[in-house]
Amino acid sequence: MAGFMTEKDTTAQKQYLLDQRYLKMAHIWSQNSYCKRRQVGALLVKDKMIISDGYNGTPSGFENNCEDENFKTYPYVLHAEANAITKVAKSNNSSDGATLYVTSSPCLECSKLIIQAGIKRVVFSDNYRLEDGINLLKQANIEVVQINLDE
Repeated sequence: MAGFMTEKDTTAQKQYLLDQRYLKMAHIWSQNSYCKRRQVGALLVKDKMIISDGYNGTPSGFENNCEDENFKTYPYVLHAEANAITKVAKSNNSSDGATLYVTSSPCLECSKLIIQAGIKRVVFSDNYRLEDGINLLKQANIEVVQINLDE
């Protein structure tokens, strides 16, 4: 029967549309970053509620300069994922079972935090230059989804 969608197909389509929307919101959130080389945004979502957000930048109390005069990123700059995870840790929410929407695939260090935070899904759009973070997430049986928002 042509055009017939099963309940599973419908559920998958709804999830894909939600994933697209939250990922677009993460892209908008990335615009809060003061970093010049790359702006990254992240949202933590659980039960269709945003429980935390983050973007790459300097720790609280630091000047909002992410790069030196040669455009080299300072070593103390926090990634968007780390900011979202530490922010939820300061709240009454739990990231256990949550989905992380992030504009760039996580690096190895952020992937370790994602695993320890109990996050079960990671949805991203752009590839980071290294794939070791994504490989670690897959090794930990975390669902990893890439969505191209330009389509």
